[in-house]
Amino acid sequence: MPVNAIPVSARLQLRLNTGFDEDLNPLFRTRSYSNVKPSADNEDLYELATEIGSLQVHTLSTVRRVDEYELEEE
Repeated sequence: MPVNAIPVSARLQLRLNTGFDEDLNPLFRTRSYSNVKPSADNEDLYELATEIGSLQVHTLSTVRRVDEYELEEE
């Protein structure tokens, strides 16, 4: 049975390194930006994330794109 995946929404997440705990394990905080167009290019989103990351107090560790799809049968 063929299934179509229809893009519904996307989210951009920036994972920031906020320091270390008492055991010297890294601590992270995630900033999420919703309402990203599902059709946005990955390169453009990465460039935007690095620009936003440069404005943060903490160091940018990871950039994530989270896509949400609706599945329906053909």
